[in-house]
Amino acid sequence: MFARLFAPTLEVSAHCDLPCGVYDPAQARYEAESIKAIIGKVADNDDPDFRTRAILIKEERSNLVKHHLWVLWTDYFKAPHFEKYPQLHTLFNEATKLAGGGGGTKATFDAEKADQLIAKIDEISEIFWETKKA
Repeated sequence: MFARLFAPTLEVSAHCDLPCGVYDPAQARYEAESIKAIIGKVADNDDPDFRTRAILIKEERSNLVKHHLWVLWTDYFKAPHFEKYPQLHTLFNEATKLAGGGGGTKATFDAEKADQLIAKIDEISEIFWETKKA
């Protein structure tokens, strides 16, 4: 009986707790820009406490990039988008790997990786805005 009282009557999914329909790749780019800035600051600072904090923040920002990209990939883009832009799956895969721990920005202080990540986000953003015009 209690199960019936508390059973959901409508199932929804969204990138937040309310399906607001608000999506923007700028969220991922903002975090990627932060990663690049952190990499630059660490290069100029030998303080171990600062470096430890920078590592933690950079890893958090890398996770946020992946989160924002995944939301776009799984929630915003639909089958017709992937048909029109067949490179989308590859772009998202490459971008999330660039933000990840296997040699991406989460695991390294490689400014080139951060630049590559920003470039992938920009490619995704260009397609995103084309779909919004349609």
